[in-house]
Amino acid sequence: MKLVRFIVDQSIKYGLVEENRYREVTLPNDDWCSFPLDKRDSVFDPGEVRLLAPCKPTKIICLGLNYRRHAEEVKLDLPRKPMIFLKPSTAVTAPDSPIIYPPQSKRVDYEAELGVVLGRRTYRVKKEKALDHVFGYTCGNDVTARDKQPAHGQWTYAKSFDTFCPLGPVIETSIRNPEDLNLRGYLNGKLVQETSTADHLFSVAEIIEFVSGCMTLLPGDVILTGTPAGIGPMIPGDCFSVEIEGIGTLKNTVKKYQ
Repeated sequence: MKLVRFIVDQSIKYGLVEENRYREVTLPNDDWCSFPLDKRDSVFDPGEVRLLAPCKPTKIICLGLNYRRHAEEVKLDLPRKPMIFLKPSTAVTAPDSPIIYPPQSKRVDYEAELGVVLGRRTYRVKKEKALDHVFGYTCGNDVTARDKQPAHGQWTYAKSFDTFCPLGPVIETSIRNPEDLNLRGYLNGKLVQETSTADHLFSVAEIIEFVSGCMTLLPGDVILTGTPAGIGPMIPGDCFSVEIEGIGTLKNTVKKYQ
């Protein structure tokens, strides 16, 4: 099933996509993986609502260098363990919302990625059980101020500007194998990134085991699993789209800071 999050009449709701309409559902606070979801009678047409990012994470955990060819293009060694960094929750932005080009940067890049949405409190889980803690999957764009990202050291500043984490448009809960999905990135309609998640250096299950060994993951938290080769710059006016098999397409246009 596909789940959206939207605002209507100044109220934020979750909705189940049913024949191009959104049926309101309620998610439990502690365990989103406890199906079935609580359906309500309210149904909305897409034109009545404004889509938001499909979840509200307390944190976004990102993977660096999780595709071999991407590591080669940025001239960095392959990691022996998952290389993680964080984006703040304030970086999250919605489908079709602008990516704001910050005045501090002279180069802002796109990075198409598969997003993993956690569904229950997760701490020190083994990889064999890790996917049981996944609620679903979404499209993500790990936007980066490349000129603010040193080749070595912390990447937080370059990755954390407001609007630098578009997510959406839906959470797809029916994917059983996240290691066999086609992922593409389009800049102004031109294909610039293409891969299969089968090329992950570290699988989703391995990433969850590694991350949860350090920190507690909460329902709605997101893991971005790394970007393939083909990263490049965007300028104000550009539109970047992330397309992932079985999930959908996330589109955002770049806008100059004003």
